[in-house]
Amino acid sequence: MSRRPSVGDVFEVRMAASTVRFFQYVADDATQLNSHVVRVFREMYDLNEPIGACSITDGEIDFHAHVLIGVGLKQHLWRKIGHAQSPDNLDVLFRDTNDYGNPEIKVSRNWYVWKINRPFHKVGALEAQYKEAEIGVVVPPDSLIYRMRNGKYDFVYPGY
Repeated sequence: MSRRPSVGDVFEVRMAASTVRFFQYVADDATQLNSHVVRVFREMYDLNEPIGACSITDGEIDFHAHVLIGVGLKQHLWRKIGHAQSPDNLDVLFRDTNDYGNPEIKVSRNWYVWKINRPFHKVGALEAQYKEAEIGVVVPPDSLIYRMRNGKYDFVYPGY
């Protein structure tokens, strides 16, 4: 299999000695540094359980994220296991704030939101309709895995 990722590729991530989870590369987001967008599936599988890429992608989605897949491949944090049709209509809302990285700001009032390959929209304080939006920063590969294991990212990010 080619080491260069393409939209639709499915990747396996080791969670523990005998369990794995999966994500699929679903888009490139020109709005966010032309980074890769992945959808991470909720189900955990036994390492030796035979499962096809199409069965995996029929599963429940846990979250979406921006990540550089090639970096994770080079670091041997995941491996490509196959390819499946990616969704035709991705309607994922992301959020970010210019206050990211400032540990003194606990609650941001400087939010913006966007959908894949769409313009940013400044929203200021994060209103109810935006609170479920995914964190949209490009995360390091190890932070993606941390969230897959722990349900949250391992970096400081302002609240709303």
